[in-house]
Amino acid sequence: MPARRPFGAITRGTTNPNRLRRVDRYLAHRYGRLLRDAADPLVVDLGYGASPVTTLELAARLRTVAPAVRVVGLEIDPARVSTAAPAADPPRVEFRRGGFELAGLRPVLVRALNVLRQYAEGEVPAAWTALRHGLAAGGAAIDGTCDELGRLACWVTLTDAGPAGLTLAAKLSTLDSPATFAERLPKALIHRNVPGEPVHAFLSTLDDSWRNAAPYADFGVRQRFAAAVTATRAAGWPIEREPDRWRRGELTVAWPAVAPNPAR
Repeated sequence: MPARRPFGAITRGTTNPNRLRRVDRYLAHRYGRLLRDAADPLVVDLGYGASPVTTLELAARLRTVAPAVRVVGLEIDPARVSTAAPAADPPRVEFRRGGFELAGLRPVLVRALNVLRQYAEGEVPAAWTALRHGLAAGGAAIDGTCDELGRLACWVTLTDAGPAGLTLAAKLSTLDSPATFAERLPKALIHRNVPGEPVHAFLSTLDDSWRNAAPYADFGVRQRFAAAVTATRAAGWPIEREPDRWRRGELTVAWPAVAPNPAR
């Protein structure tokens, strides 16, 4: 059978060491047990870019919670696959050509950071469908965006049932206000941060809560952010109750609460 043609387009490929540390820590925390229990703990790093450094970092971080994990970096650009080849350590780390079809693999986890950001909004649904259909049973895919230094990140978690949640993560010592998250929303949401859209209402509530929590700044930025998230949750937003994560500058809200309004 001929190889399936990669689904997607070549992106800019820019990256930096340690840029994706926030999502990597999330994956290790949230899915460590899933990887340990999997018969084949395979993870795909989709669109790793011009350098394999963040794929190698992902493998190292996941091995701390699942020593048997295998990571395959996928890129559509054959030249990037060739460039990454010397860094491979099969079977623990490999590099192959592929796109949203996942090169026919059935991974437990997929990390796709700063990939769909470079696509049109209308291309997102087909890419999400391909990712979801390629997952192993019970698996998850992460589609997100972060800034160049990895201090601010947002991502959507996808399961075989569809999008499940939106996660915001920041280095709190450099966070001016939660409104800054709007700059790094995933492609499915970044153009929806306008009045009348749920994600705009959510970020507005979180930002108002942050301002109201200013007195907590005397106890540190972690306490202030946790207070802001607590108030946002009390206002009715379905944020996962994980105070330890809040104090680290990370929260997850259920996807239905922030999903884009249907096209009219």
